[in-house]
Order: sequence, then structure tokens, then C-alpha cells
Amino acid sequence: MSVAQPQQPTGPALSGRVGADVSVVSRRSSRASRVADVAFHALVWVCAVCVVAIVGFILLQLIKGSDLALAKFGWKFFTGSDWDPVQGSFGAVPFIYGTLVSSLVALVIAIPLSLGVAVFITEMCPRWLRGILSYLTELLAAIPAVIYGLWAMWVLIPLIVRYLAPALQKTLGWTGLFAGPVQGFSMFTAGIILAIMIIPIISSITREILMAVPHQQREAALALGATRWEMIRVGVLRNARAGIFGAIILGLGRALGETMAVTMVIGNSPQIVKSLFAPAYTMASVIANEFSEATDDLYTSALIEIGLALFVVTILVNILAQLLIWTVTRGTPRRASA
Repeated sequence: MSVAQPQQPTGPALSGRVGADVSVVSRRSSRASRVADVAFHALVWVCAVCVVAIVGFILLQLIKGSDLALAKFGWKFFTGSDWDPVQGSFGAVPFIYGTLVSSLVALVIAIPLSLGVAVFITEMCPRWLRGILSYLTELLAAIPAVIYGLWAMWVLIPLIVRYLAPALQKTLGWTGLFAGPVQGFSMFTAGIILAIMIIPIISSITREILMAVPHQQREAALALGATRWEMIRVGVLRNARAGIFGAIILGLGRALGETMAVTMVIGNSPQIVKSLFAPAYTMASVIANEFSEATDDLYTSALIEIGLALFVVTILVNILAQLLIWTVTRGTPRRASA
């Protein structure tokens, strides 16, 4: 007695079943893809909103923490120069002045050095030395700030007092920027330390930008009879100028917010003096020095308002950077100016 075997579909029936299975799988895959796309879209939106929320939360907390000082002094806090916690009188101008001047000194020193290092590594350095110089330059960014401060106190300040300060007073003393007694702990010393600390940032970003300039720009300049310097100046630096501005602004942002190394060498004196050899204070260093010593709510609120001022100055610097980049890149294609 034989058992009947189930018949397998053949021909059109088999094709129809396969087509149906493929259609089901395709619909499921399409549904899963849509779910993944929606989830990814929501995730990146959450990340973007979180960044904005963090900035807004920081600003809100700074305003809330400084409400006592804002209520008592108003916006005169940012125009007053008197800082006397005993008498309850506070003004942020000396700290804003010290922050801006020391950062400006750092940029004056760091910009040519950083550009020179970046141009040498990308355009002139032998291939076997390129990696070594890049590593050593970026290694400066890994050194803790307190090490820079200790090095400045034991090595840099004696060199400034004995050699550099007399030479600057002799040649540029007539400007008033290098007049007066040389104490070592000054805005000039802080500017040098900040310059050393921001050189890795500016040079490394500038180096990446210069390497991104198309090689055809260099070949075209040389083909037209340009010298090597003219090729670098016209074919490379001119095409990379917007990115170089961005690198400089990133370095400035580091200089504005540096605390420990500057606190150790700037002298910590709330005064406004023309001479760079005079001690001063920065917004970050006064918060670090005096926040633990604040004896009342008004004192604490004034220090938090200093943090608010630093926040506002940073925002204004970045806006200024965008305006500078816009004046350079307006009317040119974005790809050509990148």
C-alpha cells in the first residue's frame, strides 16, 4: 500500500509563491528601514537640541547666580574698575582688560610661529622629519597647564628679568608698553605662556588646512613662473585664509579661558596699567583665586558675574571671527575658500 506524496508546486504556482515571499520580505525590510531612518533622525535632532540646551542652561545659571550683583550694580559692573570685597564694591573692567591684553600678546607671538611651523611642515620639511615635528608640536598641547606655570616661574621669569626686559625697554620703551619696573609676574609673561599653549592648536589646524589645498594650485603658480615663496603666499595661503582665521580664533578661545598657568604668572593684581610688565588679573584667574574665599552672597554673585562676562566676551569673539571670515570669503565659492 503506497502513501501519496504531497505534490510540490511547479511552474507558475512556484513563481507566484516566490514572488509573494519576496514581496513580504521587501515590505518588512522597507518598514524596518523607515523605522531606522525615523529613529536616527530623532536621535540627531536630540543631540543638536542638547547642545543648544546646554549653552542655554549655562547662560541661565550664570544669570541666576549673578542676580544679586546685577540688581545692585546693573550694567555698571562691566564698566567699573573698583574691586573691593570689604566695602562691597565690585567692577569687572580690570579683569576684562587683563584677559584681552594677555590674549592679544599671546596671539601676536603665536600667530607667526604657528603659521611658520605649519608652512614648513607642509611645504618645505623633508618627509622623514615631518612626522617628528608634527608629533613634537602637538605634544605641547598634552603638557598640563600647571607644568607650564612652574616652568615659567623657575625658568621664563628669570630670563625675562635679566635679558628680555632690558632689551625691550631699551628699544621699545618709548611706546610705554615696556616701561616701569620689571617684576617678572606680569601680563607679558602670561602672554608668552599662553602663546606656547595655543601654538599646537593653531599650527595643527593650519597644517591640516594647508594640506587640503589642491595640489593643482601649487603647480599652476609654479608654471606661471612664481618663486617658491610666491607659490606658498598666492597659491596656498590665499586659498586657506578663511580656515586659518578659524584656527586663530580657536587658539584665542583657549587663551581667553586658560586659568592655572596664567594665575601662576600674571601677578593677580586688579589694576589697569599700560605697561605689559605690570601685574594684572584675568577673569578666569580671579574666579579660581577668590571663589573659595567669598564670604558673602554678594561677593559670590560678583564672581559668578565675572564668569558671565567671560561667557559674553567669548560669544563676542566668536561673532567677530565669523564677521572676519565673512569679509574674507564673501563673493567666493565655499568650496574654494575651505
